[in-house]
Parts: sequence; structure tokens; C-alpha cells
Amino acid sequence: MNELLDQKTIEYRKRIRAFSELELKPIAIEQDEKEEFPVDLARKMGAAGLFGITLPVEYGGQGLDYLSYIVAIEEMARIDSSPAATIAAHNSLGIAPIYHYGTEVQRLSRLPSLCTGEKIWAFGLTETNAGSDAKGVETRARLTDDHWVINGTKLFITNSSSSIAAGITLQAITDLQNGEKELSVVLVDRTTPGYSAEPIKGKLMWRAVDNGKLTFDNCIVPAANLLGKRGEGMKIMLSTLDAGRLSIAAMGLGLAQGAFEMAVEYANSRKQFGKKLAEFQAISFKLAEMATKIELARNTLYHACRLKDAGLPFGKQAAISKLYCSEIAREVADESLQIHGAVGFLRKNHIERFYRDQRLLQIGEGTSEILKMVIARHIT
Repeated sequence: MNELLDQKTIEYRKRIRAFSELELKPIAIEQDEKEEFPVDLARKMGAAGLFGITLPVEYGGQGLDYLSYIVAIEEMARIDSSPAATIAAHNSLGIAPIYHYGTEVQRLSRLPSLCTGEKIWAFGLTETNAGSDAKGVETRARLTDDHWVINGTKLFITNSSSSIAAGITLQAITDLQNGEKELSVVLVDRTTPGYSAEPIKGKLMWRAVDNGKLTFDNCIVPAANLLGKRGEGMKIMLSTLDAGRLSIAAMGLGLAQGAFEMAVEYANSRKQFGKKLAEFQAISFKLAEMATKIELARNTLYHACRLKDAGLPFGKQAAISKLYCSEIAREVADESLQIHGAVGFLRKNHIERFYRDQRLLQIGEGTSEILKMVIARHIT
């Protein structure tokens, strides 16, 4: 998997893989069962430089390219999707818009503290009636004198309700003329009066991820908290999602790689009819198909990342990568569970968690159905 990667990226992969094996794997099953967001682990991930991978050093980041960031998410998801999702949401959705669209004051006042692991930041698009329909938001931000008054609710928001959740990049309606919504983005700190966060429990997947429901009741924030220009909400949100899709693709790729490795290990250790499972053609063909899909997924995703790093259009390739990687995560996890048989259903077996965790990937940051629409629009 390191062919065509430069030596710096290869060494970075080794470092993140070692960190994931040492820090993520021993606690993955326990955190999943407890449904706990591991604050101590977040601080360790911060110390490892995972909370500002692509940000320039002057803002507290690591100054790495996007491909390196994607490799990091891939390696984490190979072990556990929950911490990978925390890092992906924070980097791609939380702080990236602040860096790309914020003023220098906004960048310098917020980004350094969001690169340490002591605080995490959220991205606020989804509501009861808004998700695939990004224009369906109902949260309002009304400008009065020198401040915004915000009212509304956001749902299924990652990095939003734990003790280290610091705030949100929020899309809201800032004007309504003849039925047309003016959508803008505002930065809202969690310490703002009227800002409340409720953790969402009882999830099928990503059970150690901090997902929450946020309510804004007459929250007053400075007018200077506007991110970008007024009315640019859709532009900011959609461009953020384009890049974010690459991180979800990386989660699918990493999960598939981890599930595949489990399948290979089990097929080489389990015996039936006097032979290892891997010696049966039915099983060896499954492994061959899994390896092929993973190889194609990795090539597709890395190509999209190289386009982004080169400053070239990558929206179509991001959609293709996210669609394909999330779908092969489903297929590989399913086949890996099939190879494991009954033992794969047990909570003590990592493949059981992988089988659950993959299911969100075909929904989050663009459902597979929406992504096909996006790809079709690029084509036609």
C-alpha cells in the first residue's frame, strides 16, 4: 500500500499505525460497550498531532498535505472507527472552514487551541428537516445592532456535547425574501447563554463518538462571528463537504483493510474438514475479491487527494471515492463476518463492531444515493 508514496508519508503512516495499535486497539471494545467518548484519548490524539494535521504551523497545525491526513484517518479506522470519526469531523468539518473562510483574527483566536486535543469543534448542518437537503435548515440567525440572535436545533452533530466540545460552525437562515433563504455561517461558542447540548445514546455504530442534539435559545454572539460573507452559507458548507467526503472515504478504506486483515488471519487459523479455511477455493476467492476492491478503493481515494493537494478540481473524484469506499467497506465487513461464522457475532470479536460501524458510511456526508446524483451532475 506504500507504492508511490513519498518517504515522509510512509514514515507518517508507520507512526499513526503504531499509535493506533498502542492507544486505540486495547480500549476499542470497552469504549464501544460503555458508549463513552474518551476524553483522555482525545488528549493523547492531540499530543500526537492529530487535531490539526493539515493546518499551517503558525496556527498550531502540523502543516502536512491532505494525503497524509487521509492516511492518518485510514490507519485509525483500520483499528476503530470512533476515534477516526472524531478526528475526521474535527479536521475536515470543524476547523477547516475556519481556516479557509475565517478572518486572520478568527484564525489566530481559535485555531491554535483547537489543535491540542483539549478542545473539539463541531459542524452544524443537519436538522430534523435538513441533511441531504442542505437548504432545508430552519435555524435562524437574526442580526441586531452588533450581534446575532440565534434560535433553532441541530441534530446528529459530531464533537458537540462532551466536556471538551467548545462550539460549532453553524449554518443558519440570516434573511428570508419571497420564500428564498439567505444562508450564512456563524461561529458559536458553547459558553454562549442559551446554547445547550444533549448527547445521543443508543446508537448502532460509532458508539464512542460524541454525537449530540444542540438547541439554541436566543443565543447572542458578536456580529464578528460571521464566517465568510453573509449569504455564502451554501458555498461554505458544500465546499467543506467535498473535502470531508475524502475523510469518510478514508474511514471506509481503513475499516475495509482492518476487516480484511481479520478475515485473512482467521481463515489461516480456523480448520474445517482437516484443512484451513483459506485452503478452500470458496474462501480464497472471497479474500481475492476483498483485496481487489480495497486496492481499487485506495487508488481512487489517493488520486482524489492528489488532485486536492495540487489545487485542481476534485469534487467529482471526492464523490466517487466516498461512494466506492463506503460501499466496499460494507461488502468487505460482510464477507469478513461470513468467514468468521458464529464467533463473528460476539462482542469480544472486533469484526462485530466493524460490521456495525460501516453502516453509517453510506449515509454520513452524502448518502450513496445523493452521491450518485452529484457524480451524474458532474458528468452531464
